[in-house]
Amino acid sequence: MIGSKAGTFLLAAALCASFGIPAARAADELVVATFGGSFADATQACHIKAFEKETGAKVITTLGSSVDIAAKIRATAGSPDIDVAYMDISIAKQIKAEGLLETLDFKSLSDYAEVAPQAFDKDGQFVNFMTAATVIAYNPEKVKTPPTSWNDLFDPKYAGKIALGDITGTSGLHFLLAVNKMKGGDFASEDAGFAAIKALMPNVVMLYTQADQLVELFERGDIVMAPWYPDRAGSAADKGVPVAVAYPKEGGVGIQPTVSVPKGAPNKALAMKYIEVLLSKEGQKCFAESKYAGPVNTKVELSEKVSKIVPFGESYEKLWYPDTDAIAKLRPGWTERWQKEVAR
Repeated sequence: MIGSKAGTFLLAAALCASFGIPAARAADELVVATFGGSFADATQACHIKAFEKETGAKVITTLGSSVDIAAKIRATAGSPDIDVAYMDISIAKQIKAEGLLETLDFKSLSDYAEVAPQAFDKDGQFVNFMTAATVIAYNPEKVKTPPTSWNDLFDPKYAGKIALGDITGTSGLHFLLAVNKMKGGDFASEDAGFAAIKALMPNVVMLYTQADQLVELFERGDIVMAPWYPDRAGSAADKGVPVAVAYPKEGGVGIQPTVSVPKGAPNKALAMKYIEVLLSKEGQKCFAESKYAGPVNTKVELSEKVSKIVPFGESYEKLWYPDTDAIAKLRPGWTERWQKEVAR
């Protein structure tokens, strides 16, 4: 029979292995749980490289969606293997409500005064590090007239040529909320949104769970339209993928990706240094230009190329930000309903 201490160690080791994190770590190693694909590439180039050069520490990344990262934090509650966690704000608020995030002294950051005040959680448990959106991505070679409404995804001529995000990802949740609102629904009832998406499903090629799954679908011509993110579409277009973005007249759905430090993180001090690099003018400028991300550091000036794609100016003013506190409470029920009615 295994003793309690040995059993605890073996369990922790098994969890680390399943998440791709070494069970034993040096004091100068920082584990960052972030999003994959082109997002991870830009994170490496703009933030991790600068952080490692400045501190001499080594960053270990583990990749996944907001839901994946939240699951990792819950699985190791109070003794996490992750030092810095990237999550959409609605998921971050769920984890905060469960008491699994550290309270951070953001005012100690050297660039604190340059960052938009609304980027910081009022209780100091996470910070929104960029502005993004769920909008319509389309193939300009196949769709000659750019889409102007979420309704365009329901056009029969695109049957069998569209993809939707699963509700476990931000774009899937946002499309449900946007369609429900467009159909006259509200947070009290998502019936209209669910009904519309259920009717649309025969025309859907894929319910994608990872954002960059769409790159290959657009590249091969398997799809011509999908709810997606300007940053992902911009990065794909730079590589020659036939994709462009359109902001629907009803408004794109605003996204607030956050970073936080799980409660009990091994390297909280290093995590704060990483967040400092992330929010710096240099880090924000690099990420905005390479990843088409709207910066929260107010000292950053965008190039004309980037400002046409990111939520900026008129497109930013039309963004719709759903109530993330309500989403944090209602999302589990919506997810269960989605699995029963949509993802069958």
